[in-house]
Amino acid sequence: MNLSSSHISLLLFSLAAYLLCSMPFGMLLSRKVAGIDITRKGSGNVGATNVARILGFKWGILTLLLDALKGFIPVYLFRSFSSGSEIGLAVVVMASLLGHQFSIFKRFRGGKGVATALGIYVAILPGYTLMVVLFFVLTVYFSGYVSLGSILSATLMPFLLLLSGEPKLSIITAFVMATLIWVKHKENIERLFRGQERGWRKAFKRSAGQEDDPVRHQNKNE
Repeated sequence: MNLSSSHISLLLFSLAAYLLCSMPFGMLLSRKVAGIDITRKGSGNVGATNVARILGFKWGILTLLLDALKGFIPVYLFRSFSSGSEIGLAVVVMASLLGHQFSIFKRFRGGKGVATALGIYVAILPGYTLMVVLFFVLTVYFSGYVSLGSILSATLMPFLLLLSGEPKLSIITAFVMATLIWVKHKENIERLFRGQERGWRKAFKRSAGQEDDPVRHQNKNE
């Protein structure tokens, strides 16, 4: 099969998206700020929730923004400069999410993909994303669990697209993204059913006490 220049361009762009989104910002920040390996602390995840729990709230927010931004950039650029191919966009979207969840820099392990998915959706579906973010905030506030808000919000998006009559490929892609996020939350789901999941209120109080010196906090707990 002969590959056209557009196919080669899509392949190279998707590879670049995968590599960008493979950057484990939570791990890099934790090493820079506290000299620790975040994968050996807390839940072992490199995402914003675990970073906030271990290093403090502001570092968790920064991780969230960086992980969202790396999902936003390749998808936004592809939409801005491509010919508008739905299939091409779906490929770039999946390459971006898979880069974060299965990072080549972490032996194909990675984060859960919620923040990166947020960045992706902001780039292509900002209106729906706002509704999902509001749903996430309300779910986390009333339930007390970030993980529950994450998996329910990931599930809400494809159903919103389905009910709104969006293109079939967009709906399928959103369902695949939601499935991957559910799979990555397997341990959280098990803890939720056992009543052992960590709530955000307790984690926030703990992180508030270590904002000024995450290194000192970590050394106390070594």
